[in-house]
Amino acid sequence: MLAHIVYFTLNDASDAACDQLVDACHKYLKDHPGVEFFAAGRLGEEFNREVNDKGYDVSLHVYFTDKAAHDAYQTVEDHLTFIAENKANWKKVRVFDSYVH
Repeated sequence: MLAHIVYFTLNDASDAACDQLVDACHKYLKDHPGVEFFAAGRLGEEFNREVNDKGYDVSLHVYFTDKAAHDAYQTVEDHLTFIAENKANWKKVRVFDSYVH
C-alpha cells in the first residue's frame, strides 16, 4: 500500500477556513479507484508533547492499494478541481508518500 499524507498550512487558518478545506477534501478526494483508507481533519490543539509537529492546520490521509492508483489519482478531474479551488489559501503544503504494510 502507498500512504499519501498531506499537511496544509493555511494563510487564513480560521475555524471556518479549516473546516472548508476539510469539507473540500471529503467532497473531492475520497471516492477514487484504489483508495483503501481516507481521512481529513484539523490539527489537534490539545496534543502538546515536545515531539508533536504543530506546523500545519489541516491534514489529509489517503492510502492507496498501490503506486499505480496513487499516480492515476494525481490527474483525475476531482483532484485537479480540489487544487484549483483551494490553493489560494495554502501558505505551505507538505506531502509525504511512503510504502506501508
